[in-house]
Amino acid sequence: MDEMGSRVLSIRNDPQQLNNFIAENKRFVLTSAYYALNRYVSDSDDEYSIALMAYAEAIDAYNESKGNFQSFAAMVIKRRLIDYLRTQSRYAPELSVEPYAMDADLSQSEEVSALQMEIARKTVQLSEDHVPSGGGDPGHSPVRDEIEALQELLERYGFSFFDLTECSPRADKTRKACAEVVNALLNTPELFETMRRTRSLPARELVKRYGVRTKLLDKHRRYIIAAAEILNGEYPLLAEYMSYIRKSMKT
Repeated sequence: MDEMGSRVLSIRNDPQQLNNFIAENKRFVLTSAYYALNRYVSDSDDEYSIALMAYAEAIDAYNESKGNFQSFAAMVIKRRLIDYLRTQSRYAPELSVEPYAMDADLSQSEEVSALQMEIARKTVQLSEDHVPSGGGDPGHSPVRDEIEALQELLERYGFSFFDLTECSPRADKTRKACAEVVNALLNTPELFETMRRTRSLPARELVKRYGVRTKLLDKHRRYIIAAAEILNGEYPLLAEYMSYIRKSMKT
């Protein structure tokens, strides 16, 4: 059990400590809602109220078998927000809901969405570590600025930052293969510039020069492009999520 989970179990029957804990984690609730809906949520939105109630539900339902508390809480928030939006028919076109998100049990959904939750946890951690002194808008942080800048860049390639949760490699072997492609792009300036100029992966050259499998490029194209842009650009906070690629560059 993680440290946060242990704390939840120790305080959830103490109303005062519980209220303090929820207040301390307001940013996490907002960020989880943000990732669940693929758009920003403020504390004045109805969605925030739903997310807050879901967070309290997660605290009450949590036990050791649920694993990492933040992963569990983020999944509960996501499911409750999806439930809410499904009742609001006018919002239906704004959200594409994966079938497993509603039909699978929570443990199955956690496994399927492990990478998405890792991104959420990392973003929350980075946001908390880089909040300007004196507080400020809980929906604003340096990592949010990086996400917005990257989102604008990725739109030129025809996809969104949020698409990365669907096309990111999960298996270690695939992650390593993607890292090798990213390194090839970063170490071969003409290929990187070709990617930027054509707004697509230089697949033929990558296959010819480095023996990359076409299937890998087809399936993880967006992830590879985003990782290369993050590591080549000024995204120091997001680059921390790609640390395994940096490490592979040195080996």
